Amino acid sequence: MIRVELPAHLRTLAGVQLETAVDVPAPVTLGAVLTAVEAAHPPLAGSMRDHVTLKRRPYVRFFACGRDLSLLPADTLLPDDIASGREPLLVIGAIAGG
Repeated sequence: MIRVELPAHLRTLAGVQLETAVDVPAPVTLGAVLTAVEAAHPPLAGSMRDHVTLKRRPYVRFFACGRDLSLLPADTLLPDDIASGREPLLVIGAIAGG
């Protein structure tokens, strides 16, 4: 099971607490995890990535094991600690400003 930690506004949409868990078959990629989260929590569809292009929404960032994966392709393999469930994939609502 892949653990995914969501920001408050997405937790509210999904109706979950701090974390949700989804089953993702190998290979565990960023895109596969997002697809599984959207399938498990349909209100999240389109909130983290565009419905059509599947590109990341502005102001949403993805972190795994202290690394920012936000600009990497969706077929990027996630670290073993994420794939094994030892660490959660973090979905962060970015803050803009100056």
